[in-house]
Amino acid sequence: MKRETLFLKIAVILIGIPVLALCIFLVPEIANYAAELFPDNAYMKYLVLIDLYATAIPFYFALYQTFRLLSYIDKNKAFSELSVKALKVIKYCAFTISGLYVVGMPLFYLMAEVDDAPGIMLIGLGIIFASTIIAVFAAVLQRLLQEAIDIKSENDLTI
Repeated sequence: MKRETLFLKIAVILIGIPVLALCIFLVPEIANYAAELFPDNAYMKYLVLIDLYATAIPFYFALYQTFRLLSYIDKNKAFSELSVKALKVIKYCAFTISGLYVVGMPLFYLMAEVDDAPGIMLIGLGIIFASTIIAVFAAVLQRLLQEAIDIKSENDLTI
């Protein structure tokens, strides 16, 4: 079992590295681009920076919770309340990312309108859609895991 979780832990780390690189190198460029598109609105740069960096925080927190969940699996504590709590946090993080991108969608719209690039809108919608799917999947797993824990505790009490 540890070989599979080791692969998944490495995958979690490899998912986090490009997003960190994007946050360091690409996000400031996007904010500067937004400032160039709207020279009359100097605050646009800061809105883009705040929105994109604010979404990175729940993303990394969800990755951390995923890493913890994999550690619980390694320690044979997969069917525990700790795993349910980790899935709950992942669900809330995914909904938070979705919400932050919904709030930031007008920025994407304005940038797409001025630059005549509808792909910017599709990127934003894709992130909203993907994080909502992850949140729903985490909610389903959380519920199934909680029901499995309840059944296991009932069986332990009847014997």
